[in-house]
Amino acid sequence: METVTQLLHSIQDVGSDVVRGGYSRPVYSTAELDLRSWFIDQARQRGLDVETDRNGIIWAWWGKPQDGALVTGSHLDSVPGGGAFDGPLGVASALAAVDLLKARGTVPGRSLAITVFPEEEGSRFGVACLGSRLLTGAIEVNKALNLHDADGNTFADVARSNGLDPRHVGPDQEALARIGEFVELHVEQGKGLGADGPAIAVGSSILGHGRWKLSIHGQGNHAGTTLMADRADPMVAAAQIIVAVRDAAAREPDARATVGRLIPVPGGTNVIASRVDLWLDARHPDDAVTARLIEAIYAAAREIATREGCSVSLTEESYSDTVHFDPDLSRRISGILPGAPVLATGAGHDAGVLAGYVPSAMLFVRNPSGISHSPEEYVADEDADAGAVALADVLEGLL
Repeated sequence: METVTQLLHSIQDVGSDVVRGGYSRPVYSTAELDLRSWFIDQARQRGLDVETDRNGIIWAWWGKPQDGALVTGSHLDSVPGGGAFDGPLGVASALAAVDLLKARGTVPGRSLAITVFPEEEGSRFGVACLGSRLLTGAIEVNKALNLHDADGNTFADVARSNGLDPRHVGPDQEALARIGEFVELHVEQGKGLGADGPAIAVGSSILGHGRWKLSIHGQGNHAGTTLMADRADPMVAAAQIIVAVRDAAAREPDARATVGRLIPVPGGTNVIASRVDLWLDARHPDDAVTARLIEAIYAAAREIATREGCSVSLTEESYSDTVHFDPDLSRRISGILPGAPVLATGAGHDAGVLAGYVPSAMLFVRNPSGISHSPEEYVADEDADAGAVALADVLEGLL
């Protein structure tokens, strides 16, 4: 029987990013494929039956696949330069929880499955929770198949090269019916538990959040021969728009807005860009406020672009409304884990997508600094072990 720490230690070199620090494990990269193989091997060592469905979701079954099963799991892909725990902690904890249940002599009253969802972070194709969105029908199939990564590969092409048939990708009611309840354990991505608080919390809700692409068009030109007065530089407009994003979010209590990615075209040091693409992440508990925030940002962007002799367009890439987890399931879990606080989260998860279709819930494991999506993300060994025990207790109580 392996601890969560031992399981994570066994994959600590997979996808290590020597440039950014931390881990870069985009979906269907060599690193993520190695992690998928690692999970399949670990599941089989525990006597679980493993299958990969037509959307690339891995299912590891304790018992016969059947409708209404209890399901847990998370993801193995990462953001660029991410931490060691975001995703893999939930997968490793699920494996450790199965070990604990077997050590206790637990005989499941119904089937239990561990799932691994692909492209949760959206770091390759730009849409978060793509696997669970495809499963549930929360994304239109043609849109998903035509998503492009940074190298111009479509999701259809990448899926095909990894054994999936693009003709069969999409809503899967048969697979969805197998989920009676879904419980996802995840590292906490904020300061709700604090450095000295309890190790485990029960999730209550996920902020409404989305991703938008702003494309600023100007006039490409020579950096040395073009006078400052003659320029229509989209990079200058982009810089001002980024500040406007910060200011607009600061005016809305509880709002968060971030520009974390920016690409100039063509990207030469001695070239005035012809276009700059930047990606905006915006979140708020009230979906109407999120919409108002985006309107304010776009209005500011249009004004800035016009002032700089440029134009700008806005495209929504994905959006999820604020999610409240199933109250009955959450109450049952709180009864199994007395004293565990109840926390909302600003981070999206596959559990949030599934919550619109099946009873879903989340457990969070303490992250003392609250830092996540960074190499500094951290979970103490004893807290990781406590998380596996809590997940085992919850699964046993729900079985």
